[in-house]
Amino acid sequence: MDRAVAARHEVGPARVALARLLAQRAVTSVIVGVRTVEQLADDVAAGDLTLTGQDLAELDEVSRPPATYPNWIQQWFAPTRIPAGNLA
Repeated sequence: MDRAVAARHEVGPARVALARLLAQRAVTSVIVGVRTVEQLADDVAAGDLTLTGQDLAELDEVSRPPATYPNWIQQWFAPTRIPAGNLA
């Protein structure tokens, strides 16, 4: 999905990843590791990339961690344990 967002903005996935981090309110800085001047220039340019709400929602969806035990097992068995009328 990050490649789809990157394609829409015509940039690389690394720039999208850094722009997503910078869009988070809790993130005040990021640490990058580069081997070339081109990589450094691309990483710095992430500060100029503005992701849309749709972009951020798509990236959040694909990066959401899976439920951990016991939550996944409760979600798995919920349809058979909770009557349909009580789910609303």
